[in-house]
Amino acid sequence: MAFLWMLIIGFVVGLVAKFLMPGRDPGGFIITILLGIAGSFVGGWLGKQLGIVPESGFGQFALAVVGAIVLLIIYRVVAGRSNAS
Repeated sequence: MAFLWMLIIGFVVGLVAKFLMPGRDPGGFIITILLGIAGSFVGGWLGKQLGIVPESGFGQFALAVVGAIVLLIIYRVVAGRSNAS
């Protein structure tokens, strides 16, 4: 059951990140979920590095979205290079 929640939250975080960064992405549904899940980890890591550890659910969600946006930027740069070749 925890795995299912992780997928759902990852998908929502990935959708929010894509909504905040409009544009064409080479990824689809699976990439959105993976970016959201990985973004949660990246956001948590960034929060710990910066000394920001939110207690509330919204703060954790916001950090996850920030992490997903960072990964989306990296993904677009890497995917853009491979498509341009």
